[in-house]
Amino acid sequence: MTDAHEAGAPARCTGLARVTDLGPEELERSWGREPRHVPAAALPTPFDDLLTTRDVDDLLSRRGLRTPFLRVARDGHTLADADFTRGGGVGAGVTDQLDDTALLRLFAEGHTLVLQGLHRTHPPVLELAQDLAADLGHPVQVNAYVTPPSSRGFAAHYDVHDVFVLQTAGEKRWRLHAPVQPHPLRDQPWQDRRPAVEQAAAGEPRLEVTLRPGDVLYVPRGWLHSATALGGVSTHLTAGIHVWHRGHVAEAVLEAARRGLAAQESQRTSLRPGVDVADPEAIADDLAAVREALLQAVADVDASAVAARLAARQRAAQRPAPVDPVGTVEALADGLDDLAVAPRAHLQ
Repeated sequence: MTDAHEAGAPARCTGLARVTDLGPEELERSWGREPRHVPAAALPTPFDDLLTTRDVDDLLSRRGLRTPFLRVARDGHTLADADFTRGGGVGAGVTDQLDDTALLRLFAEGHTLVLQGLHRTHPPVLELAQDLAADLGHPVQVNAYVTPPSSRGFAAHYDVHDVFVLQTAGEKRWRLHAPVQPHPLRDQPWQDRRPAVEQAAAGEPRLEVTLRPGDVLYVPRGWLHSATALGGVSTHLTAGIHVWHRGHVAEAVLEAARRGLAAQESQRTSLRPGVDVADPEAIADDLAAVREALLQAVADVDASAVAARLAARQRAAQRPAPVDPVGTVEALADGLDDLAVAPRAHLQ
């Protein structure tokens, strides 16, 4: 059998062009606001180069993957890691490697397999994630959801990141409802609003669509969604877009202002002996002084200081293209005269 990754693969099309038919201006108008279904016919290339059934079985059975690179769920309930892991055997004594025999049983019983962090473990998906992050300017992670026939892995819920769903095999029926918490932050998970989520999901969906191989569904953060596999096994990739938002800017501004206050001697002096910091009246004068200084410190923060702090977070959130440690050192050992040097893709 010819591997789609090696031969017969479509011409490479990177980033946003693989997942949406919208141009930059159209995408900006709908970004974070409305879900969108894009049929395969509207996109330039299918997804059979990204993840096949053979790829899934290889990851589950032959790569020595450990938790948390896999979750197993059914009808909204996630299994404990011990239900599908075991020791690696002689020479690999870790206790949480994936147990393929347990996964065979669980999948046959109707459990969904969630391969997490494929942007770190599967090269074709790594390339897509990096290209997508470069186009969007937001960090990207990719998981795969492999669902047995006529099964549902998760109940209706919302995510705290935007999502592009790429259907790679089989069919899956999706139901989407409007948010109960628009634009939720990472500390505002759907479990905190479970009654509202369940009530909203019981109503008529705003969008109901069946995804087929090559289709894409864009789901903004906060939109309620659930999906059920139809007929055979259904596999899709979920590209999670961990969006930057003004809250991140606010955090950077406040951190820069805090450091500005720390540079002022008047803000570093000790409070008086016997002060009761639990008494609002006792700290009223100090609070007024801090407020005044803090407001001025916030006003003094410039854009370059904020950008520098966000840049550090950006570098930590998205890794550049892989480098070959052994091959690079081996090449350097032969001298620099004929050595070809290329920039490392996506290096900040």
